Amino acid sequence: MTAFPWLTILTILPVAGAIVLLAVTERNKNLARWLALTFSFFALALTLILWHNFISASGGMQFQERYTWIATLGVEYHVGIDGLGLLMLLLSSIVVPIGMVASWQIQERVPLYFSLVLLLQACLFGTFTALNFFHWFIFWELGLVPAFFLIKLWGGPRRTSAATQFLVYTMVGSIALLLAFLALFLATGKFDFIDLAQLAQNGQLMPAVIGKLGWHRFTPDHVALIIFAGAFLGFAVKVPLVPFHTWLPASYAEAPTGTTILLTGAMSKMGLYGFLRILLPIFGAEMQVALTPLLWLAVATIVLSAYAALAQKDLKRIFAYSSINHLGYCLLGIFAVVKFTGGDVALTAEKYAAMNGVLLQMFNHGLTAATLFWFVAMLEKRSGGPRGLNDFGGLRKVAPVFTGLMGIALFSSLGLPGLNGFVGEFLIFKGSFPLVTWATALSVLGLLVTAIFILGILQRVFSGPLNEKWTALPDLTTGERLALAPAIALMFALGLWPQLVLTVVNNTVVQMVQQLKF
Repeated sequence: MTAFPWLTILTILPVAGAIVLLAVTERNKNLARWLALTFSFFALALTLILWHNFISASGGMQFQERYTWIATLGVEYHVGIDGLGLLMLLLSSIVVPIGMVASWQIQERVPLYFSLVLLLQACLFGTFTALNFFHWFIFWELGLVPAFFLIKLWGGPRRTSAATQFLVYTMVGSIALLLAFLALFLATGKFDFIDLAQLAQNGQLMPAVIGKLGWHRFTPDHVALIIFAGAFLGFAVKVPLVPFHTWLPASYAEAPTGTTILLTGAMSKMGLYGFLRILLPIFGAEMQVALTPLLWLAVATIVLSAYAALAQKDLKRIFAYSSINHLGYCLLGIFAVVKFTGGDVALTAEKYAAMNGVLLQMFNHGLTAATLFWFVAMLEKRSGGPRGLNDFGGLRKVAPVFTGLMGIALFSSLGLPGLNGFVGEFLIFKGSFPLVTWATALSVLGLLVTAIFILGILQRVFSGPLNEKWTALPDLTTGERLALAPAIALMFALGLWPQLVLTVVNNTVVQMVQQLKF
């Protein structure tokens, strides 16, 4: 247990900010905005303190706090972070201020809007630090509430159906996840992730489950796969994985763009975090049994979403499908690590590469996707609403700085060497190819199609003759350039020096891979 409750304070901080904002009257809109941004910067500062004090040489949990909560149910307040958790905290701390700045033009119920954003940030922090399922699941579910209302109250014309679809899909996945963990608890009496992972690694988890819950019509393997399927569904919907993705394009398109930034930049990582923190260590053997179908789902997520993005005309829907495509690479890397290698040292090294790529890609995607949607918000503000692929043309002539900076973010999304998007994807493909050659080869199609629609945006929005309607469209202001500068600088920094992240997460990756005993 840590001497100082850093993680508890980090989680409580945005809750306190949300409560303060609810006391601000509607007349004081600017005060509400600046208070919210101030609380988010405090959270970022606290996260940077954690980053500075994190011992990267250790792959285990740090800053742990563990207290008995409901002893009869095995429920504890248990929090802690390793390299994965720390990286997700940093990403959340960066994305939330971006989402706030992109929402600066919100005029209705401003204190409530930013209060909900801070509540969502608290749920993100809680999800990425909790190590007991009961405690973790509270944050996992509570995160749906502010996200639902952010879409429902401030979204576009079809916001009601989009918010409802978002809530129903994710709730179904959460129910399946809850039932799976109730089965594990009934068999073991444990909710703690670390304890359950230890039982799984010792080969004791599923025999205990089958001994308690075995049904004569199903073999032990079937029972194990059914429980795994419930947990898998909860995370697959959240990422989302094709074919559980249909809620995402509508939600991203109808949500206010600042909220879309939160959904794609941070909230989608909750699903990937679940794959890494829960599915991989607890259900690794079941993932190996289902490896071929899982790989086909990953390939479908990469390729089909890229083709879907190519068919869109709305910039937000293009980036929504592009987001699914990029998260599909993370899933490919995760599933590749499950491949049985028989202790081959060379292939184990490839697993390290793939898993490092997954963690780096999670962070890079969150940063790049958030920045791209931020540019869309700026474009909507200047155009008065239009954001279609064919609504513009030749904007580089009137907004060269806007064009140049958004071009950097687009090339980052494309994976141009020298920018942050390249290194993560390269490591995933490098590690995955020797492990699951056919799936990795098919996934390259996603890279090709991504290049087509990214270059199409550059050509149709920024190049060619200038649309006379936009001759007076203003370029970025000095304030906007300064606000964008840290995100753009970070894209270059991580592209040229990925060790900024890799040195922190590598030992966590090594420990995660070594725990997979197959």
